[in-house]
Amino acid sequence: MQFTAKQISEFINGTIEGDENVSVNELSKIENGKPGSLCFLSNPKYENYLYLTNASVVIVGNDFVPSHQVTSTLIRVADPYSAFSVLLEKYNEAVNQANASTGIEQPSFIHPTAKIGKNVFIGAFAYIAENVVVGDNSRISAQVFVGADSEIGKNCSIFPGVKIYSRSVLGNNIIIHSNTVIGSDGFGFAPQGDGTYTKIAQIGNVVIEDDVEIGANTAIDRATMGSTFIRKGVKLDNLIQIAHNVDIGAHSVIAAQTGVSGSSKTGERCVIGGQVGIAGHLSLAKGTQIGAQAGINFNTTEENKQWHGSPAQPLRDWMRASVIFKQLPSVEKRIASLESKIKELTLIIEQNSTLPR
Repeated sequence: MQFTAKQISEFINGTIEGDENVSVNELSKIENGKPGSLCFLSNPKYENYLYLTNASVVIVGNDFVPSHQVTSTLIRVADPYSAFSVLLEKYNEAVNQANASTGIEQPSFIHPTAKIGKNVFIGAFAYIAENVVVGDNSRISAQVFVGADSEIGKNCSIFPGVKIYSRSVLGNNIIIHSNTVIGSDGFGFAPQGDGTYTKIAQIGNVVIEDDVEIGANTAIDRATMGSTFIRKGVKLDNLIQIAHNVDIGAHSVIAAQTGVSGSSKTGERCVIGGQVGIAGHLSLAKGTQIGAQAGINFNTTEENKQWHGSPAQPLRDWMRASVIFKQLPSVEKRIASLESKIKELTLIIEQNSTLPR
């Protein structure tokens, strides 16, 4: 695929500085740019690469002012990162369309009661159980299991090795990456008088709304009763644990190795960093932002507030505490020195008090 700078600028509503007829046939990072490649500059710390790159076209911001001569053709846009992400998506779509296939590979199993939509692909060794519904234009890759009475909407991509337990409900335009498990039992056990535990049946399901993407090796547990919800537009990273009856608010993003305990709910557009732990039966306000490795064991009620640390605290408090924490070794030395001087002064006072008057 080959495009001119003019064609690209029209597509992303940009303005050109340089040769509008120069052509590109690949996308690259600015530090790896070469003739025929297109890249972007968004982060100022990469500006130096702009003056060294051999890329044919570079997307920059409208307000960017180069400090040295630039040999590449520039396309100016309001947001270089967003513009480049649009191009990446279009490139990916074009590649997928070129490699797209439909039909059912063998060996695979599709129960006679399953309803398969138009232009669906089902890969080898996939298992589609009874009463499953798969919407139009969806792709079920090799070795995927879809349990009984589950629904998968239109334009979904389910990558190899995904396991979807019975009665799960998936909306449209969903992407689930390899080896993720949807609808496994929630962690429910009742302690007994003799110190053992009795399993509590998990009879609910998982509901995933439209436009959700879930990374590899993530687990989303079915509800004890009712549903575990992943709302519209949510993006989950790899290696995340979502426990039973959790409700992740629309358009929230969660980074890798985070765990959300049972029955907790997040508001819309929350941003949760990696390795965050959220205790059970909590509620997070809309727009809550949680830094990496934070521990949340309380409800948040103030919208769009940042929390860091474990146990978590407001960002400014955490920053102050972090400064103090870094100073603890020197503070310890100062305290030890003061204690030593106090002992000396105490000894002098005691000696003076015993002298004859």
